[in-house]
Amino acid sequence: MRVGVFTPLLSQFPLEAVLKRLAALHINTVELATGNYVGDAHCKLSMLDNPSALADFKKMLSDHGFSISALSCHGNALHPDKTVAQQHRDVSRKTILLAEKLGVSTMVDFSGCPGDSPTSKAPNWITCPWPPDFRTVLDWQWNEVVVPYWREHARFAADHGVKIAVEMHPGFVVYNPETMLRLRSIAGDQVGCNYDPSHLFWQSIDPVEAIRVLGSSIFHVHAKDTQLYPANLVRTGVLDTKPYTQERDRSWIFRTCGYGHGAEWWSAFISTLRLVGYDSVISIEHEDSLLSPSEGLTKAASFLNGIVIREQPAAAWWS
Repeated sequence: MRVGVFTPLLSQFPLEAVLKRLAALHINTVELATGNYVGDAHCKLSMLDNPSALADFKKMLSDHGFSISALSCHGNALHPDKTVAQQHRDVSRKTILLAEKLGVSTMVDFSGCPGDSPTSKAPNWITCPWPPDFRTVLDWQWNEVVVPYWREHARFAADHGVKIAVEMHPGFVVYNPETMLRLRSIAGDQVGCNYDPSHLFWQSIDPVEAIRVLGSSIFHVHAKDTQLYPANLVRTGVLDTKPYTQERDRSWIFRTCGYGHGAEWWSAFISTLRLVGYDSVISIEHEDSLLSPSEGLTKAASFLNGIVIREQPAAAWWS
């Protein structure tokens, strides 16, 4: 297991500068964004039609001793606005094609969220079963939109030798282990999970125990923490729609690893991942509004590198 970085937090810098910065933090694995909500600062899909640019890109990574853990294009391919949906679908398919050319086995995406009918303009995330309209809408979303798209998209990914890691994220139809496994049962083993514990903490889902539920369906892992504020939780509950920048008033915010939960918790998290057979990358994602990207990255890298090294199996030291 090793620590990597999801590079949008450094999108203001060119890729070569990012690689040099990460190498100084003892990191040599990157997760690169290709578009949709996360942008494409360091990995352009236009390389699909430009063999020279693709060769230069590969050489830069190789020269600096870096590998790619995943290509990521977090979007909403099920958006009720057909123009938005098609744009996000195109980026997702092209990301799979680029992953194939780069020899990257995993791409990361969201499940998406439809509207409440074929004439909707905005996504509709259903969070409760009553009044009965909500169950009717949820059934329509899964049966008429989710199932057809994800079965076809999973086949496309399989044809190109790429696995899709879906990030469980509230606001989309897949947001917890149950809905993740439901999608996997529909789309097949080509679809699994990009496991980000930060989205589970505030739903009162124990991220360590949830690893055991998901098991081998975990394809990729994000390292991001969450801090809950009990004084605000009693007023708002966990479904808090205030902006993330209103830190003092929110019931929870995203934090740099170690600022929501300490080394003991993260050690258990990493050990349990290894217990279910995950032995790949822990990719740092920075969304901490209380720390700058530079400070958050530095602290997270130091914190996680110490834990990952400490948690290496004994055989690794004797090989």
